[in-house]
Amino acid sequence: MKTDATGRIINCLLAAWAVVVFLFIFAPILSTVVFSFNADRFPALPWGGFSLQWYEAIFADATVRRGLGNSLVVAGFAAVISTALGFTAAYVDYRYRFFGKAVYMVLATLPPTVPVVIMGVAMLSFQGRIGLSGTIPGLVAAHVVICAPFAMALVRMRLADLDKDLEPAAWNLGCGQWMTLRRIVIPFARPAIAAALLITASVSFDEFMVAWFISGLNETLPVRVLAMLQGQVSPRINAVGALVFAVSIVLVALAQLIATRRLAAGRIKGNNP
Repeated sequence: MKTDATGRIINCLLAAWAVVVFLFIFAPILSTVVFSFNADRFPALPWGGFSLQWYEAIFADATVRRGLGNSLVVAGFAAVISTALGFTAAYVDYRYRFFGKAVYMVLATLPPTVPVVIMGVAMLSFQGRIGLSGTIPGLVAAHVVICAPFAMALVRMRLADLDKDLEPAAWNLGCGQWMTLRRIVIPFARPAIAAALLITASVSFDEFMVAWFISGLNETLPVRVLAMLQGQVSPRINAVGALVFAVSIVLVALAQLIATRRLAAGRIKGNNP
């Protein structure tokens, strides 16, 4: 009895600690969302009343609309390209053994470890030489470099559960490598591919530092937010921040939902042959 009571106390303390940690992490975000609906110009208590005027203000601002449009376009293209590259990189690591594979994996996973300031300066210098700096294709290319390792990691984790004998069996039955890839590997990796699309879109949509260096006149939404902060502090910032957070959390939540549902479905099939 004493052991059970001690266990319940420990569980309650751990749960309380988890709540405190999450409140500490999300308090700034929650305050931003709450004050984005505040009728007063300054974020202070007591609340001045509910209002949508700051959302109306940002959507009436042509520069914010243009930044949002640029962010969505860049995130869409970057997600598709980086997921395709990430899948191929993950499949090469899964299927083949070759000299220098360790170096290949180091290079494939290197970009997220490079400080973003150094990455931004390098991108600015390189793209300036080839005429891509300040263009949407240049932003897409830079974000692909950043996002592709995330896609590769997600797909590689999924491929680790694929039986290595399935492909050789398909080859022995007359399937070519491309047909095997299309009918076995890609369908098996589809949940990870979908999750990679959403995660890389979220990473690209939120990315600021590299975009700040190379965007030029084609500002993304995070870069536009910085430009707004350089003047007077406006309550519109809270509305933009809430909007960016909403888009990001929806993308991440969808990725998590797809991954967990597919995992659960796989377990059910495994338990019921």
